[in-house]
Amino acid sequence: MKNVFTDFRRTRQLLELSRARMALSVGWGTLALGSGLGLAALAAWLIARAWQMPPVLDLSVAVVTVRALGISRGLCRYLERLATHDVALRSMSTARTTTYRTLAAADIWRPRRGGATASGADAVEREGDPTQLRRGELLGRVMADIDDLGAVVVRAFVPIAVAFLLAVFAVGLMAAISVPAALILAGALAVSGVIAPWLSARAAREAEVAVRADRTEFTAEALTVLDHAPELRVAGRLPEAVATATRAGQRAVAAEDRAASRSAWSAAVLPLSIGASVLGALLIGIVLYGSGNGVPTGGFQTVAPGGITPMALTVLVLLPLSAFEAVAVLPAAAQALTTGRAALHRLERLEQSESGDGAMDLPEMPEARRIAVVGPSGAGKTTLLMSWAGLFGTPRPGVTFFAEDAHVFGTTVLENLRVARGDITEQEADSALRAVGAGEWLDSLPDGLDTDLVGGTAAVSGGQRRRILLARALLSPARVLLLDEPTEHLEAEAGSELLRRLLDESSGLVDPDRTVVVVTHQLPPNHKADLVIPVKAA
Repeated sequence: MKNVFTDFRRTRQLLELSRARMALSVGWGTLALGSGLGLAALAAWLIARAWQMPPVLDLSVAVVTVRALGISRGLCRYLERLATHDVALRSMSTARTTTYRTLAAADIWRPRRGGATASGADAVEREGDPTQLRRGELLGRVMADIDDLGAVVVRAFVPIAVAFLLAVFAVGLMAAISVPAALILAGALAVSGVIAPWLSARAAREAEVAVRADRTEFTAEALTVLDHAPELRVAGRLPEAVATATRAGQRAVAAEDRAASRSAWSAAVLPLSIGASVLGALLIGIVLYGSGNGVPTGGFQTVAPGGITPMALTVLVLLPLSAFEAVAVLPAAAQALTTGRAALHRLERLEQSESGDGAMDLPEMPEARRIAVVGPSGAGKTTLLMSWAGLFGTPRPGVTFFAEDAHVFGTTVLENLRVARGDITEQEADSALRAVGAGEWLDSLPDGLDTDLVGGTAAVSGGQRRRILLARALLSPARVLLLDEPTEHLEAEAGSELLRRLLDESSGLVDPDRTVVVVTHQLPPNHKADLVIPVKAA
């Protein structure tokens, strides 16, 4: 129980929940369900009283009140939904901002080098590495996990508070008619409000352990297949990767089915509790009504010591049906709490692991105009470049990292180049593309620079994509260009020639006063790099 309250406090701190907005949500929710409870009690009284056929004016106030409660129930429910979702969305936005800032200030690739920015070859080599944080896992943690925390506000915090207040009110209302019936109602509410959520939470924990791990594995494997299908196919591992993702998905579905069977038992507790409460109230009401000799009056007062009126008997029997509406959502609330606690722990482990000790000691960027970083896949070349760009700490002005898997957008060729600088002219774009060897491809396009690349990356080959990204880098205003595998997927001779020009100040491809750092697996002969930095695999 102590851990639950600790997790509640940490969740509230991460989401930065506003006490005032939470109180407003609980208030509207209480009024909505309170209107329903009052409507049930008053309607029951009105039905029984109308049976006595009193003057119509005697019922006018009750009729108007019933209508008002019916309207206020729907209105207050709508306002409660607005207030609760406003709190949840604000808190989720805050939590994502906090998480992104934490990750932005940390070396997120240090313990799992290349996990999310690796090339296809690197992904094939490191697939199955237990220390790797793949893009699917990171995406699942900062998206789905924060969604689960936001759901705690809507499905747990507010419903639990409302259920407690309504349960107290319902028991108090029943006690005004019959204390034994109130005790039975209190016991039934406790069973449905404690045992059912406990069973539901237990099922949710089992599902969380099984389903979440398999879902995360499925997401990670699916993204690996989608991003690196050509490389996996060449390596002969595409069928294996697809089969792994399929098995993970099947395991998740099977785990969900097992959890659903256990949740069914928790769902059965509520109707059993309602039945027990109604039956107990009915039996007590019959006994009390008989002891009152059945003398009809117009109110809740007893007709004889220990007896009740027909109107009170009707309320006594029908009130529990509405009282259980508040606790009916508690099993789902328990599941949301369990899922949210697990999400909180994963986010905390993510932030602690990324901001913990053991930071990688990376060398400072050397003073040279043309630098080549050479080494095998997985040696840490990309990590070195990202460190020099300041992506693991304070960004460095004038230094820009151009990733090998940078996005190609589903828009025109010109707009894809303007990602680097918004005022690029058509002449500048044409010159940059021809300078990197994409002139023949550009001439083959139906609308030239205005050709839409439908599907983005899917509209171009691997070599064309690299040339577009390199042209984008050349057109950027950065004074220091950090290029990650700029000639990968190009023909051997064309790639070697382009690499020589990038490392040659006099080639005219890059202004001599700009610094170029190139990551590559192998340098071509006769290159003119000022400095070559070899990086060995760990």
